[in-house]
Amino acid sequence: MTMGDDLSSFRNPSVGALVLAGGLGTRLRPLTDSTPKCLVPILGVPLLEFWMQELRRSHVSRVVVNTHHLPDPVRAYLADVSRRLAISAEEFYEPKLLGSAGTVTANPKLCGDADCCLIIYADNLSTIRLDALLAFHRQHGEPMTMMLFHTTRPKACGIATLNEDGTIVEFIEKPQNPTSNLANGGIYVVSKDAYREMVELGAFDLGFDVLPRFVGRMKGFVHEGLHLDIGNLDALRDAQTAAVEHFGEHPFVGLNDLPSGGET
Repeated sequence: MTMGDDLSSFRNPSVGALVLAGGLGTRLRPLTDSTPKCLVPILGVPLLEFWMQELRRSHVSRVVVNTHHLPDPVRAYLADVSRRLAISAEEFYEPKLLGSAGTVTANPKLCGDADCCLIIYADNLSTIRLDALLAFHRQHGEPMTMMLFHTTRPKACGIATLNEDGTIVEFIEKPQNPTSNLANGGIYVVSKDAYREMVELGAFDLGFDVLPRFVGRMKGFVHEGLHLDIGNLDALRDAQTAAVEHFGEHPFVGLNDLPSGGET
């Protein structure tokens, strides 16, 4: 299945998604002194809204979002988006950050009765189609799919090497001598059994502690579209420009009302 295929009949009513959004956003200060990183506005719309709209479009109806820094605005946003988009957006508050893998361990029932679930880092602006990613995962039979994108800074990313059938045969977090420019995009589809395995590891960090254990058992889904890490103020400025091209000057207008506080 390609990115251009018609997926209008594809449904994921019981698929859960864990959205990692609790970061401090220190490189986005002073903006993040008063605004949580996941609510930093892109064209007046909170970054998290781009993910919620895509999850809704892909018929993912249950979302768990972890919080830590400035949780109250995120809590209010989740209540608002649940009402507007008719999805279940739940908060998982972490008084002390558990690490990406630690958040997985603390949410052992995310997959529920579904065959798989999604794990998404919220601090990227992306044109990824999650329904296409889920369909790809269900076709290949391996326990995990990692979304990959082409990076110009491989030493700063987790880098994957694929074999001829798209299996990830090497994964190194921030390699000194990268052998590929295919970077981990921070989006994973995980089978129910693989999610249980991740929970039982009790690890702290997905990139360093968990993903290397799935080398040879996960496929790479190469996304050729926009995928930007909103990691600093320069990246945020780039994202504002890129968003106009890919989402229009007024994202999601006509689909629903803009979220409360989205114009800050």
